[in-house]
Formats: sequence, C-alpha cells, structure tokens
Amino acid sequence: MKTAEVVFIPAWGISHLVPMVEMAKLFITRHEQLSVTILIMKYDTDNGISPYVNSLLVSKIQRLSIVEVPQRDSKTYVSKHRSTRFSAFVETQKAHARDIILSIASSKTTRLVGCIIDMFCFTLADIADEVNVPTYVFSPASASFLGLMFYLQNLSDDHNQDITLFKNSETKFSVPSYTDPVPAKVLPLVLLDEEGGSDLFLSIARRLRDVKGILVNTFMELESHALESLASDCKIPTFYPVGPILNFTREGGNVEETVTVLCWLDKQPPSSVVFMCFGSHGSFQVHQVKEIALAVERSGRRFIWSLRPPPSEGETEVPREYSYLDEVLPSGFLDRTAEFGKVIGWAPQVSVLSHQAVGGFVSHCGWNSILESLWFGVPMAAWPLYAEQQVNAFKLVIELGLAVDIKMDYRNESGANKKVIVSADEIDRKISELMMDGSENEVRKKVAEMKEKSRLAVSENGSSYTSIGRLIKEMIS
Repeated sequence: MKTAEVVFIPAWGISHLVPMVEMAKLFITRHEQLSVTILIMKYDTDNGISPYVNSLLVSKIQRLSIVEVPQRDSKTYVSKHRSTRFSAFVETQKAHARDIILSIASSKTTRLVGCIIDMFCFTLADIADEVNVPTYVFSPASASFLGLMFYLQNLSDDHNQDITLFKNSETKFSVPSYTDPVPAKVLPLVLLDEEGGSDLFLSIARRLRDVKGILVNTFMELESHALESLASDCKIPTFYPVGPILNFTREGGNVEETVTVLCWLDKQPPSSVVFMCFGSHGSFQVHQVKEIALAVERSGRRFIWSLRPPPSEGETEVPREYSYLDEVLPSGFLDRTAEFGKVIGWAPQVSVLSHQAVGGFVSHCGWNSILESLWFGVPMAAWPLYAEQQVNAFKLVIELGLAVDIKMDYRNESGANKKVIVSADEIDRKISELMMDGSENEVRKKVAEMKEKSRLAVSENGSSYTSIGRLIKEMIS
C-alpha cells in the first residue's frame, strides 16, 4: 500500500517557516502512514533564517523530507516594489517547484494527497490543480485577520470600493470576524498600499476562496467568534484551527548571552520583571528609545529590554545589534538602572516568557508572539509596529481584554508617520497597569484562563487536536 504524502510549501520568514515545520511534525506523529515533504524556497533577503534552515537540512526525522528549491536569477524580481517583491520571487520559483511536485505525484511508492501552501505562495496552488490534488492554505495570521481580508475583497469586487482611499480615514468597518467595529486606523498599511500591496492582498483573498481548506495557527477558544462567522459563509472554504503551533527549542542567538539573561532572571522575584521585545523586525527611532528609557528608569521596575537599531530607510533586513548601547540611550542610563534592569540585543523570547520572574510582556503583537505569551500566561501591553499588528492589538485589547493598550495605532514602517512619539509618562502609566497584581488586574486573570484553554486545545480530544485529526482523515481518505 502506498504511503500518503503531503507537500508543505512555507514562505520565507521565521514567522511563516517555523509554524509550518512544526505543523509538518504534528502531521507525521498523528498518522503512521503519512509522510511530508517541505519545499524550502530561499529568498535573497536572509533575515537570519539560514541557520534554522541549515539545521533542518541535516536533521533526520523519519517520514519528513526537506527539499531546497533551486534558486533562479533574482534579477527578475529584485526591482519590484517592496510589498510585492516576495510574490514576484515565488513566480520565479514556480517551474522548479512544479518539477519537484510532479516527481512526487508520479512516485510508485507514495500517493500525493494534498499540498499545504503558505498564503503568500498562493499562486503555487496552480501546480496542485495540475496534478489534481487538493490545495490547502496555511495562515500564520489570525482567523480574524483573514476574515478582514475577505471583507475588504468583497468591498472591492462586489461594491466597487477603492479600499486604498481608507488610508488615514476615520471610517469604522463592521467586519463579520470581529465583534466590534474595526477602525481604519488599525488596518495594515499594506492593505491600503496603492503601489501593489492592496492588489496583492485582494488577489490572495480571491484565490483563498477556491482552495479546499484553510489552516490557521489559532484555536477555537481564542477566536470562537471569528471562526464561527467564517464557517457560516458558504463562499469561504472550511477553516481548520490547528494551533497554537509553537516551537520551544528554536532559540538561536548568542548562547552565552542567553545564559546571562536567564541567570539574571533566576535572581528576581516571581512575576516582577517586565519584558520588552518587539519581534524579529522590531526597532524604534532614537527619540522614541529615549522616551522608553526615561519611563523604565523613572518607574524603578525590573525590566529586560531587547533593543535593536532600525534598518536603513526602505530596507527590510532584520535589525542588527548596537555596537555601543550608549550611542542611543541617555547618558548614564545603563549605570543608573544596572541594579534592576537589563538591556540586551536579540532576545531568547520563549526562554524569557517561560521564566517565573516575568510578569508582563510589552509586545509588538505579532501573532506568534501573542500565542507564546498566552501559552505561558504572560499578560501583554500592546505596542504594534508594522504588518497586521495594529489590528491584532485591537483584537487583544478591545475584543478579548487580553492586553493593555499602549498605542494600538502606532506604526513604525515604510509609509507611516514616524513623528508620532509615545511619551515616557504614557509608557510608565501603561506598564504600571500591566504589572498590577491582585484581583483588580482583569487582564492578568483573563490571560491565566486563556493559558489553560490554549493547552487544552492541543491536548488529546481538544479543539485543535480534533481539527487536525479531521483534516488528516479528509486528506488520506
């Protein structure tokens, strides 16, 4: 009997690649007659991913194969606008990806039963159609956000609405996947981008309507309203909540610095430290850094702060490390806060969030970071910077009550007004609210409840456990 084979095609980016790899591992543990091949398309912008990819290539996991798609000439897409550059890159990889998938489909020992592709690789669904196997799309973003994409696509296609006109608008939208009206000021700028970003996301939404199913790194207990609203729409494919899918072993970075950070945390009282970290691309301009520094020094509260310099204007590379922190921090700051604070570069986020000394997380509200924080029961203060983080912050603060709001419409990305500054007074006040203990901290209580729900979801017979089983059964039948 032939083994059932599933092809996974992730996008190039840690927040896209890692969840899909972890999901592939889940698949092979759930069914002994299932094998997985992951196609890796190496993008020119490394973003610090190569060490992780290299570790995958040398790993020996039974029934899990990692295949690198040969790179083609990058000149065909390097000149594209930033928001559409990756989709143009995917097109250059299509011929090689097709050859690999056709080879798997013609195998005498395995039976190709489906392709699971990242939403940003949506045009590769054409290859699955060619070999007559179902396409499923994986989204590392929330179900609510996907509902927003479908809503805006409907506005554009069925109501002839130019959605780019909503940039800087005071409009609020009644989006079915949200319980509260969504203000335009928290919509991702790329959705409103006139230079190709808006068209790209509308194209993704259109293509998603034609696939067999959509897998989302979420769980029913977290996004019940969104998932139920999407399930009620007959024009949208079946949604499979499969999360939280997390990686607790991939830390990377400087091992010595990680040990130093954890040793420092070991000496702090339980739930006393606020952790400030803003994702793999998160950074601030110097004037905002100084306001944060003033706030944490004035409060005297224990802190760990992951601080990294911004990339050059218009570039998308991962922030580097400061050679000297004194070049950006107020004079004498490190000496004055040495007894109660620690400023670092890259942060071992999972190790820090899982430590009992950490009592609050000032976060950029990337979806993976949200899931990690909830898993470890750490309440958040929402300070989004780019991509869909503003609407994630809206979901956390307004709808779910799982975070304190620092400034949910803050942006630090291309096309944003970078003159907006959150004052030290406001930062201090919000962090104090976040770190408040006792029965008055509703956010802390709700996060503690969601911690338990997130773990139950992936336990045997939990909501996501059941959803994954249903999906695998559908694919191999």
